[in-house]
Amino acid sequence: MLDATMQAQLKQYLANLREPIELVASLGDDPKSAQTRELLEQITALHDMVSARFDGSDARTPSFEIRRASDPARSVRFAGLPMGHEFTSLVLALLWAGGHPPKVEAEVLEQIRALDGDFAFEMYFSLSCHNCPDVVQALTLMALENPRISATLIEGGTYKDGVDSRDVLAVPAVFLNGESFANGKMGVEEILAKLDTNAPARAAAKLAEKEPFEVLVVGGGPAGASAAIYTARKGFSTGIAAERFGGQVQDTMGIENFISVAYTEGPKLAAQLESHVGEYDIDLMNLQRAEKLIPAAQPGGYHEVVMENGASLKARSIILSTGARWRNLGVPGEQEYRNKGVAYCPHCDGPLFKGKRVAVIGGGNSGVEAAIDLANIVGHVTLVEFDSQLRADQVLQDKLRSLPNVDIILSAQTTEVTGDGSRVNGLTYKDRESGAEHQVELEGVFVQIGLVPNTEWLKGSGVELSKFGEVVVDAKGATSLPGVFAAGDCTTVPYKQIIIAMGEGSKAALSAFDYLIRTPLAKEQLAEAA
Repeated sequence: MLDATMQAQLKQYLANLREPIELVASLGDDPKSAQTRELLEQITALHDMVSARFDGSDARTPSFEIRRASDPARSVRFAGLPMGHEFTSLVLALLWAGGHPPKVEAEVLEQIRALDGDFAFEMYFSLSCHNCPDVVQALTLMALENPRISATLIEGGTYKDGVDSRDVLAVPAVFLNGESFANGKMGVEEILAKLDTNAPARAAAKLAEKEPFEVLVVGGGPAGASAAIYTARKGFSTGIAAERFGGQVQDTMGIENFISVAYTEGPKLAAQLESHVGEYDIDLMNLQRAEKLIPAAQPGGYHEVVMENGASLKARSIILSTGARWRNLGVPGEQEYRNKGVAYCPHCDGPLFKGKRVAVIGGGNSGVEAAIDLANIVGHVTLVEFDSQLRADQVLQDKLRSLPNVDIILSAQTTEVTGDGSRVNGLTYKDRESGAEHQVELEGVFVQIGLVPNTEWLKGSGVELSKFGEVVVDAKGATSLPGVFAAGDCTTVPYKQIIIAMGEGSKAALSAFDYLIRTPLAKEQLAEAA
């Protein structure tokens, strides 16, 4: 199972174990069970604090439990093999079970331990899903820190019956005490926020205690991280308020155009951004959604950002970097069947449609790349494009047209996603040339039609927005409000690319620096400070 390189790496990690751990496997006579036994035997051979038993009685075979020998209630169960993207999750589970401290704030650990109740989590993941590890690791941490929390982490490819019986058509899919709990990428703090009803009030109180910043960056994607690093390096007190640090980068799989780095993946880059931000005295406030911007009454005054939880943050200068999100079709059935056949991430959810018929909506680079990717997994792909021609790069079009299990429909307006009440069974489109309506029978619809800027909260603030909702900026990243700057995918800057967003973030930060050194603090603020 593990090659020599992986064994050497794992052995090095296991040297951090502080106390013994047990691996208890429930196996059958199938090939996957044999692979599970081989994996566990390899792990036990790497460290004398790790032991394995093969007499487990769990109904799911193959599966295995990782538990602390001194406290067996602190355990986590993997059903199927946690390889691929989940190998790191396996390593962390071994280390945490063995007493190695997680790199999590003490406040978060205390919140986990203080949860009152019995929580039995089951979570489905796929080995190709780059959004799943965060959820797997969050639930693993919670199960190992609180004995009243259990977590069974299920590889969907091994347990297709469970996937089908629970109508799991998108991963990560989390169930709590037998009921659907959440779909999509979540960190431990987001899960805790759903379980701990007092968490929002505590977070709001904590924000309300903060002193005004010199620079507040709203948004934590590449543009926001770059801006914060630049202003912090200038010596300004800097805060980042982010709904989800990393932004859309967290949902990006392969990145091959980040100059000087031949290949990386979105979650890895997001982690590197957070690590870089952590090198400076930057106040990172994650899981904070901005709701309203109240501009300063006069130059040099404090701008105020009101958060969704009711708290407010103030700063002399604001940098808006709230990014963008996937555009919805806006047709009947899309929201009703979201995560029930309607999906937005082919890398995450594609394996759940193995052998089935799916559609991809959108003929740009994203849509064509998704169709090519899916064609290697599913039974058949129908690409539906509104325009009379595909807009993707020619090399991608050529590749798509060479695939035998792909149909391309042009000049087609998707009008409805249909289903049987529990899952998608087709879509309806109108031929834009003839006006005729057609029905396509399928089990999945992947939407890839571009981005919408996250700027609705700025309406009425005085920040000028374009007809597409983008923040209008000049060559220096300045908005229509003095002291308010913007960068990245939420702005009118063309070409929404990671590397461009980083450059625009640093530009906005330098403009904020110039504004701050040339604009004295308003008299009313000086009086408050005194």
